Amino acid sequence: MNLNKFTEKAQQGLMEAQDVATRLGHQSIDVEHLLTALLKQEGGLIPRLMEKSSISLELLLSKLEEHLEKQPKVSGGTNAMGGLHVSQRLNKLMTTAQDEAKRLKDEYVSVEHLVLPMFKEAANTGVAKAFDACGLNEQRFTDALQSVRGNQKVTSNNPEATYESLEKYGRDLTRMAQQNKLDPVIGRDNEIRRAIQVLSRRTKNNPDEDGVV
Repeated sequence: MNLNKFTEKAQQGLMEAQDVATRLGHQSIDVEHLLTALLKQEGGLIPRLMEKSSISLELLLSKLEEHLEKQPKVSGGTNAMGGLHVSQRLNKLMTTAQDEAKRLKDEYVSVEHLVLPMFKEAANTGVAKAFDACGLNEQRFTDALQSVRGNQKVTSNNPEATYESLEKYGRDLTRMAQQNKLDPVIGRDNEIRRAIQVLSRRTKNNPDEDGVV
């Protein structure tokens, strides 16, 4: 498996999953470790998608942690048993994530590709139970993903930097006006009416050329 075709956040998530497993004294890195790591990524896409899906991040994490706490721990630490290994289940998920990236015509495997296969997990797994407890399903997740990603493709190893660019670097003046957050314009009634006329035309010319300054 070529991890160079995974985005920075995806690689970071896999490394942090190892840290989660190590801290808990587990012998193998599994899907629940990975999801826990992705949910805790600072500035990561997955926490943002949970917010967009109206899912309680705290509840989801607590359900995952409850599951992980019940898993067998290695006496004397992971080094006593030859170190950590990636579970067969997680290996399969990573392979499926590559298929998801190809299906979406993305050049890199990103964090969303790692999460999408989790919705196909068996009902008795920790991930499936956590999703169910929070009311999260694949449709809600993909709807949130569409609202954040739009039609953008993953063509670099840091795609999250380009998502929601307008929200990050611009201002929604229409929404601000609806919320009465814009300062009132006084003494420019004629100019405002003229600008509205220009902008309402089927073919538009420069308002400056029509005397709006």
